[in-house]
Amino acid sequence: MYLSGLCFITGKNSGLTLKEIVTLALNAGVRCIQYREKDKSRREIYGEALMLRGLTDKFGAALIVNDHTDIAAAVNADGVHLGQEDLPLKEAKKILGGKKIIGISTHSIEEAIAAENEGADYIGFGPIFPTKTKDAGKPKGAGALIEIKKRIKLPVISIGGITARNLSQVIDSGADAAAVSSGIIRGDITLNVTRLLEALKKKYLTGSSSMCY
Repeated sequence: MYLSGLCFITGKNSGLTLKEIVTLALNAGVRCIQYREKDKSRREIYGEALMLRGLTDKFGAALIVNDHTDIAAAVNADGVHLGQEDLPLKEAKKILGGKKIIGISTHSIEEAIAAENEGADYIGFGPIFPTKTKDAGKPKGAGALIEIKKRIKLPVISIGGITARNLSQVIDSGADAAAVSSGIIRGDITLNVTRLLEALKKKYLTGSSSMCY
């Protein structure tokens, strides 16, 4: 499996519903949605994940659910993305089976190596640049990706403060893909996605759309 392109991590926009936000992103060309929700009940998260599964199916897009392996399985998502404090990867595999994607958030070379040894399909690494979306420690800088790619063979998704203006830095440093939240949600969603995909196209990673795997 090879992973490349642009992944949209869902977030809040005061003027739009989750469905409206994701629909705009999908219409603009995103083909990987990572559903992240920290504040709602598990029943609400299940309901939204189920809605997103139906929506992504219409666009032929991948759906990855953050944190909740059982909900990912219940809605037949394409996979789950786990943090360092979430269910151990081997247990997630028991729930999802061998055909689903399991990604792991990492913030150091040691965590990246551990994720590869445990059988992750990809790692998320960051934050690369300063971000207010999630408190994941000090920015690592694009140069850290070079060291990560020297040490592991897994696809690496860069995350944290990524926009169309700095995307080329992470791609040049070896990232296989970019996960973007605020860089898509803030402002004009369609325009933000278009600019990100154009930046990827210039780097010969993708064509007019983005794929998660």
